[in-house]
Amino acid sequence: MNKVYIVAACRTPVGRFLGALKTVSAVELAALTVRHNLQQAGIDPAWIDEVICGCVLAAGQGMGPARQVALRAGIPVQKPAYTLNMICGSGMKSITEGAIHIQSGYADLVVAGGMENMSQAPFLLRGEIRGGMKFGAFSSEDLIQSDGLTDPLLHIPMGETAEAIAAHEQISRAEQDQYALDSHQKASAASRAGHFAEEIVPVTVSGKRGVSVVREDEQIRHDLSADQLAALKPAFRRDGSVTAGNASGLNDGAASVILASARAVAQYGLRPLAEIVSFGEGGVDPAMMGLGPLPAMTCALRRGRFQLSDMARLEINEAFAAQVLGVVKGLAREHQMTAEEIAARLNVNGGAIALGHPLGSSGTRIVVSLLHALRRENKPTGLASLCIGGGMGIALIMKAI
Repeated sequence: MNKVYIVAACRTPVGRFLGALKTVSAVELAALTVRHNLQQAGIDPAWIDEVICGCVLAAGQGMGPARQVALRAGIPVQKPAYTLNMICGSGMKSITEGAIHIQSGYADLVVAGGMENMSQAPFLLRGEIRGGMKFGAFSSEDLIQSDGLTDPLLHIPMGETAEAIAAHEQISRAEQDQYALDSHQKASAASRAGHFAEEIVPVTVSGKRGVSVVREDEQIRHDLSADQLAALKPAFRRDGSVTAGNASGLNDGAASVILASARAVAQYGLRPLAEIVSFGEGGVDPAMMGLGPLPAMTCALRRGRFQLSDMARLEINEAFAAQVLGVVKGLAREHQMTAEEIAARLNVNGGAIALGHPLGSSGTRIVVSLLHALRRENKPTGLASLCIGGGMGIALIMKAI
């Protein structure tokens, strides 16, 4: 199979819900990252073979969001593009799908990314309204809740699956709050040290008060305290342990990478940043969906003939603190490492609890963050993974160059 390289990788800042990026569409955010990557890598848009973008809440964005991204980024009309939805794994699935196309020789240069503006997610009117409704029976649904945060078969919110993991793995409220505090503190330190500036492309926003430039992630709480987290009420069960403070938020953002074959690297004189060496997926009980990274990571490690201990850095999307802690416990049982050893390599610059979780973007965002962290720290190999609603997981292993 052909080797697959990442030759450009960036993301937008992650915006708070109804925050600084609320007026900038997901398509605009993604197109900005693609234009930046093309420029940074010195790639003529005409060289690109295809564009693949993940997006979860695509309703209301118009026909073919990925096609819109491609054209807004200046990629010629002759080049195809498509949008995919693997819920929280969408942004990573776009990368692994692009990688498969390069491995097989189907393509040489692929733009892959993810996007979401949850602030702009519409409300839903069910199709029954077309046939008429009784007086007073009119109702609408929040698309974020129905298509992004609720299991359609179990009819439970994703937070309930985190509560199930907390109960099964005996993870306390105090452990979850401490994990959340650590995420914010690590993200705060990384932001203040300028680490995220390497991966972020600023977003210019026009508003009633003029033009502003968003350069930093909005959700990081630089002054968060344990007492503030402890004061929050459970969000899903009266006697539960999952709160708004130890879970990821609703957010806006986009990220993208450019994938290249060895042939394209040589032909166009490109500079590889990392090589994608393995990836995998897996499924679990939907009621425990947050444990999806366990089979996915194991699959990626097995396919790449790696041990977990070979991974210098781990990025696991922080949908919920209970979920990540449950994955760490499972990894420790399955891979002959202690939970402490795993934690020392995990999300060293914070994760989605601090940075935010724009659903379709996060899979690409953690790949971008992992790549930049490996190169900055001169570490060789890293693994990124996400849990996926419905009881799935996806994972990717890269080697920095």
